[in-house]
Amino acid sequence: MKIADTTILVTGANRGIGQALVAEALARGASRVYAGTRGTLEHPDPRVTPVPLDVTDTAQVQAAAQRIGTLDILINNAGIALYDDLSDRAALDRQLDVNLFGPYAVVQAFLPALTRSRGAIVNNLSLNAFAPMPVIPAYSVSKAAAFSLTQSLRALLAGRGVRVHAVLTGPTDTDMTRGYDIPKVSAAAVAGAILDGVERDEEDIFPDPLSATVADSWNNGAAKALERQLAALAPQTDAA
Repeated sequence: MKIADTTILVTGANRGIGQALVAEALARGASRVYAGTRGTLEHPDPRVTPVPLDVTDTAQVQAAAQRIGTLDILINNAGIALYDDLSDRAALDRQLDVNLFGPYAVVQAFLPALTRSRGAIVNNLSLNAFAPMPVIPAYSVSKAAAFSLTQSLRALLAGRGVRVHAVLTGPTDTDMTRGYDIPKVSAAAVAGAILDGVERDEEDIFPDPLSATVADSWNNGAAKALERQLAALAPQTDAA
């Protein structure tokens, strides 16, 4: 899939990687970019259409799906990360709501449009889906669950011609990681690598130097081989 001439929805588009994804999609010639945000957004490019979209708000998700109608690529980018120690159930619930159930709801709402276009779903996850970071364990739990959701959707939607990509992002220079004194890559570089991966039809995208160190071992490892083996058991659906 090429980005040029496509219609794209990016959630969490007002800052960080989401904002960079909007800019990168425009640079690659996307015909329309819907920028989903919880607040107001203004953009100078007429190809950008701001859309009120809190992924935890069922009414907003449904309204966005009715408004947009035609869609080639859905990028689930909205997410939160809260410091915790797993002692507060509310912190876990909040991150599951945004990072797991949010993308699930958005996918379900836009699946008819993506099936019609034989489009793509791109879930921006985290390397913490593979291994938790102790200062944000609830976030890590939510991203691991979202990765499993992504793999499940990949198997279930293949018969409908819908591709599903997981983005295993490492430390990126955004508001979310501002408190971490670690090497980080720019949001623009990550956005470019994400769309490169989509255009190359990579199932699992490793868009930064740290995540790239995991790519070969994951793609050629036992866990990925098992995913492919189990995906063959998915119910067969007529893709026509």
